[in-house]
Formats: sequence, C-alpha cells, structure tokens
Amino acid sequence: MNILPLKAMFMLAWRNLWRNHRRTTIMLAAITVGVWAMIFMTALMRGMVDDMLLNGIRSLPGEVQIHHPAYRDDPSINNSIAAPDEELLKALQIPQVTAWTSRVRVPAVISSERDTRGVVLLGIEPDSEVQVSFDADTIYEGRFLEDSSDRGLVIGAKMADHLETDLGKRVVVMSQDPDNNIADRGFRIVGIYKAKLASLEETYIYAGRDTVQKLLKLGDNVSEIAITSEDYRNVDNWYPRIKQAAGEGVETLPWYEVDTYLGSMLAMMDGFVLVWIIIVFLALSFGLVNTLVMAVFERVREIGLMQALGMRPSTILYQILMESLLLLLIGLLLGNILAVGTVIPLQAGIDISIVAEGMEMMGTSSMLYPALKLNDMIMANVIVIVLGLLTSILPAWRAASYDPIEALNKT
Repeated sequence: MNILPLKAMFMLAWRNLWRNHRRTTIMLAAITVGVWAMIFMTALMRGMVDDMLLNGIRSLPGEVQIHHPAYRDDPSINNSIAAPDEELLKALQIPQVTAWTSRVRVPAVISSERDTRGVVLLGIEPDSEVQVSFDADTIYEGRFLEDSSDRGLVIGAKMADHLETDLGKRVVVMSQDPDNNIADRGFRIVGIYKAKLASLEETYIYAGRDTVQKLLKLGDNVSEIAITSEDYRNVDNWYPRIKQAAGEGVETLPWYEVDTYLGSMLAMMDGFVLVWIIIVFLALSFGLVNTLVMAVFERVREIGLMQALGMRPSTILYQILMESLLLLLIGLLLGNILAVGTVIPLQAGIDISIVAEGMEMMGTSSMLYPALKLNDMIMANVIVIVLGLLTSILPAWRAASYDPIEALNKT
C-alpha cells in the first residue's frame, strides 16, 4: 500500500470531507460567498471603469486621433490639418476601424440676450459623428443636425439653462479665423441634448462642419480626425497602420496618449482587480486552514494507522491536499454559478442616480453596467486554487509528519 491509486485517494478525500457535514458546509458557504463577492465586485468595478473610459474616449473622442503636431498645446484655428488624402482614406477602410469622422474643433464664445459662456465649437458631419461619439438619442428637444451644411446649432441642456434660452431662439457664436480676426455668426437652436455627463452639456455645442469652415475661412481644413473601433484595449494592433498612412506631418495618437489619465486608470484598474481578489481570498484562507487543521486533529489515530499499514507520508500529504482541492472546486463551482446568475440580470444597468453628482466627478454616468469578463473569472479561479493549495500545505505537512506510534496512542 505504498502508493494509492488516484481513484482510491479521491474516494478517501471525498468521504473525509463529509465526515463533519456542518464544518464542510460552513466552509463551502464561505468559499462560495467569497468567490461570488470577488467576481461580482470585480464586474461592478470593471463596469464603472469601462464606463469612465468610454465616456472619456467619446468626449475626446475616438480611440485614435489625428491632429496638427501643435494642436494639443494650442487648439487654435491656425493648427488645422488637411482633409484625409487617398492613402489615409484607404487605411481607414481596415476591418478594425468601425467608424471615423473629421471635425472642426475650436474654442468659442456663445451669447444669448441673457448671458455669455465659453464653449468648444464642434463643426461636424452628422452621419459619421453619431457613429463615433454623439448619441442621437440624447436629443430631448428638437432635432440633431441634418448634414454638414446645416445652419442650425445643437447645445446642451445645462448650457440652455445658463443662457436662459430655448429651442428655436437665436444665439451668437464667436471665434477667431486664421487671420486672428473675430468671426461671428447668428445660429438658431434646432436641438438640445442631455449627455450622460452633465459637464459635457456645458462644454460642447454642435454645428455643421461646412458651415463652421465657411465661418472661420478654413476651406476644407479640419482640426482633427477621430477614429473608433470595437475594442479600446486593442488599439495597438491597428493604429500604427493609420499612423503610417497619415504621414509625418501630423500627430497620430491612441487614446491613452491623448489622455494619459485614462491610460493610467486602465492600468491601475487591472492591478486593483488582482489585489482585490488576493485580499479577499487571503481572508478566506484562514477559514480553509482552520477547517483542514481540525479535520487532521480529528483523524490523528486514523492517520497513524494508515502509516503503520505502510502508507507513505507523501501519500498522506497528497490526500489532505486532495481534500482541499475538492473543497475549493466545489466552492468555486457554486460561487461562479451564483456570480453569473447575479451579474447577468444586472447588465441592463443599475440606476445609481442617487449619487449621480459624485459619480459624475469620477467621469461615470448615473447608470452602472456590470462587466462580466471571462479573463477576470479565470484569474479569480486560478488565484483561489493556487492560494488555497498553498494554505493547505501546512495542515497536510503536519498530518504527514506524525509518528505512527504516537498517533496510535492519541485518544
């Protein structure tokens, strides 16, 4: 009986686990709740950070941007670029690019009869803009722009409140042309939008790109070209081709270089998830060790008898580790089922409007969408198994190191 077959060792481990149903059930409940908490809270954090990043990318907007090299330091009309040439247009047709748009984006001042505010004037091509950043469903009064030559203006609800103006009324928009002369024009408000982040309503106003180009005497030049894809995490796989096609005369940057805060937020989140999972399971590991140690103490004479009959200490050690593994696997199975069953019904969104103002300061909207990632679940399961087996080594080693004669004399 020097070496037990795997099946026999499995059967012994399974029977030993259920000798004390109450203790095993309590430990399983602890592991299940812990695994559920790890996955559920990770999904909530992932959803919050994803929402923050996506809101930031949409307000930039785009996963990749093309600018004049000096535009980010001085976003003036003089730092404009030409419309995409044939080579760049061809590169923008790659499968990874889901949409792109070119826009005029300049600082401006908007005035009504009541107030004057500083804003960012966006001259856009409506059809492509809604595919990249603007959500047409956020228009709650009036309409969105019809085409790039539309003479109307779309402003945010907060801005309309500040200016004490309304749909159908006229406002004056002023900016500078390339000769540093004041260029102004009267616009009629044709639409008012409500953004997920109220701060955007106070920042951006939208007009037709052709209309803005004529106002600012830009010709066909634009301020930026914004490109979007389906996965903001994998921009590095395709953006170098766009950069090569755009040429050396412009600056082509992925979103995490345009906004380094968002880039660092993604890296911090990935690290935080790992730390969170480890901390939660370290707390659970004390209960696991206690359960296994108590199981060993209850079976001292039995372990001594198995040693006297010829079972090697290494086999006893493997058996205790097998018990731990079975306990972990059952807990993981139940925890994963509970987590998936809890998160999936909530993926339609959790209304947290009661703390909307505080969430907006973090760059997230009043709806939280949990993001259940397969990689997070795999990482949580692997960490639980590895740490669980590591914490089981002590009681397993203790059981394997008993002297058979002393163990048999235990009462």
